[in-house]
Amino acid sequence: MAIAFLNEPPPSVARRPLTEDDAVDIWIARWLRIRPVDLQRRYACDPRRLYEIWEETHFPGSRKRALEEFQSRFPGLEPRFDSGPHRRIPLAPHPDQLNLFSKV
Repeated sequence: MAIAFLNEPPPSVARRPLTEDDAVDIWIARWLRIRPVDLQRRYACDPRRLYEIWEETHFPGSRKRALEEFQSRFPGLEPRFDSGPHRRIPLAPHPDQLNLFSKV
C-alpha cells in the first residue's frame, strides 16, 4: 500500500491550530518514520508543537488513539516500531559520570 505524503501543507491545513485528529496523524507519521521536518512543513507548525504532541502535554491520550488507528490501517506492523511515549535523551553527560574520573 503506497502512502502519499505532501511536503507542502494543503490549503485547509495552512495556518490553523493543530487538532486532535492532526495529533493522531502526527503519531502515525512518526511510526512510519516520516521526518519531523516534513511534518513541520505539512502542518505549517513550529517543531515544538510536534514535541508537545509526542510528550502528550498537548492532546493527552492521542498516542493511544493513534495506536488503535494504526492497528486498523496497518495490521501486522505494530511490532516493527516502538509505540511507547517519547523520551528525551539529554546531550550533556549525567553528573554522576564525573565521579568515575576523579582522583580520590
